[in-house]
Amino acid sequence: MKLSLKSVATLSALSALALSPLFLAGSASAQPVRFDGSYVGAGVGGSVTNGGRGNDEAKFGGNIQGRFAVPNAPVSVRGSVMFDGNNSVVIPSLTYDLPVARNTNVYLGAGYGFVQKDGQTSQVGNKDSAVISAGVESEVAKGVVVYSDAKYGINAYQGSGAGSLSVVGGVGLRF
Repeated sequence: MKLSLKSVATLSALSALALSPLFLAGSASAQPVRFDGSYVGAGVGGSVTNGGRGNDEAKFGGNIQGRFAVPNAPVSVRGSVMFDGNNSVVIPSLTYDLPVARNTNVYLGAGYGFVQKDGQTSQVGNKDSAVISAGVESEVAKGVVVYSDAKYGINAYQGSGAGSLSVVGGVGLRF
């Protein structure tokens, strides 16, 4: 069976999301300590849906993601840039962070995706749209953070009204 790079990356990202609870379960008995660090990271990502019309196919590419933890509050300000060889989307967002294990959070947030070239597909649709996200982040070593999330673009495709779903993952450095 011949798998394309996009298929392998999509399966890898989905597997990482599916397996992340197993890594968190080992620390579940301890009192959760909220990960409150800020970081900037990079990784891979891709859309797992398309709009059902021309020029809106699923895409694979990279991502740059950052988190600024708001001091003494369970919220964070985040920014994501998802890109491929043809287009990019910038997504500023605000998230609610919930500690689930030592230095590990799950988060849920909302933001807005600004597509660089409207009408040309990106990892989050082919037009600007509201985006909701859910993810997990953990400091796995001093100053090293891993993250993974899913982003859903609401009505993200021109002419079809379809939503888009993308999955990203990466490694960041805490500051």
